Amino acid sequence: MLVLFAGKLNRGLSVVDSLKLLKDGEDLTDDEIFHSSALGWCIEWLQAYFLVLDDIMDGSHTRRGQPCWFRLPKIGMIAVNDGILLRNHIPRILKKHFRGKPYYFQTAHGQLIDLITTHEGEKDLSKYSLSLDCLFMQSPPHCSVQDCVLLILPSTCALLMAGEDLERHADVRNILIEMGTYFQVQDDYLDCFGDPEVIGKVGTDIQDFKCSWLVVKALEIASEEQKKLLHENYGKDDQTCIAKVKELYKVLDLEGVFLEYESSSYEKLTKSIESHSSKAVQAVLKSFLAKIYKRQK
Repeated sequence: MLVLFAGKLNRGLSVVDSLKLLKDGEDLTDDEIFHSSALGWCIEWLQAYFLVLDDIMDGSHTRRGQPCWFRLPKIGMIAVNDGILLRNHIPRILKKHFRGKPYYFQTAHGQLIDLITTHEGEKDLSKYSLSLDCLFMQSPPHCSVQDCVLLILPSTCALLMAGEDLERHADVRNILIEMGTYFQVQDDYLDCFGDPEVIGKVGTDIQDFKCSWLVVKALEIASEEQKKLLHENYGKDDQTCIAKVKELYKVLDLEGVFLEYESSSYEKLTKSIESHSSKAVQAVLKSFLAKIYKRQK
C-alpha cells in the first residue's frame, strides 16, 4: 500500500534503535531483533491505518507525494475496508508473539477532537483557543495520531522490552508529550508554509477549518479588524479566501513566531532530557529530538 511503502519507516525502526540505545550499545539477540522489529511493523501498520482514514475524513488529495489511497481508480471508499485490514493485522501479531506482555497500545482521540472542531455547519472560530489547542496536543492518548505513533509508542515499546517499569519514567512521558506538542506545531506550520514538493501533500488546514496552532496564534495577536478578516475567510474552500488568510499570517509574522517557538522548545527539551538520571534514556530521547528538530516534512 502506497501510504506504507512510500514512507521512511522511522517509527518502526525507532523501536529497534531505541532498544539498542537502552542496552548501552550491546548487540541485540536474535529474539530481541525479531520482537522489536515485529512491534515496529505494528506501529507502521497502525500509522498507515490512521493515514488512510484521515485522508478520507479530510478529503485530502496527496500523501507522501502520491495520490491518496482512496483517490486511486477503482479504490474509492474501499479504502475504508483496506484501513481496517491494516488495523486488524496488529492484534493478530501481538496475540501471537506478545501474549501476556504489556505491549498493547491504543490511541484514537486525536481524530475525534479534529472532527468535533471541524463539524460541518458549525464553523465557529470562537471555539479555537490555546487551551483547546493544548488539550489537542498535550494529552496522550488524546494527542494527534502522528505525535503518539512517532514519539510515544516506539519509546514505550523499547522501554518495556528493556524491562523498565513505566511508572518510574513519568518524566520521560512528560518529555515525550512536550515533543509531541512541538511535532504537532511543526505539522501545522508546514501545512501552510511548507513546500508541497517536500512535504508530499498540499496543505488544507485553512479551507478545512482546522484548529491549527497558526490560527490560534493569529487570533491571539490579531487586531479586531484582522480577526474579522479571519472570520470571513477561514474555513472556506476558495482560493481567494485561502490567499487572504495566508497573507494575514505573513503580516502577523507567524513564521517568525514559529521560529521563536521552535528555538525555545528545543532548548527546553534539551535541558529536560539532560536532567534525566539514565544516560541510555537520554540517548533515546535525544535521538527522537534529532529526528524532528527543524524537519521540513
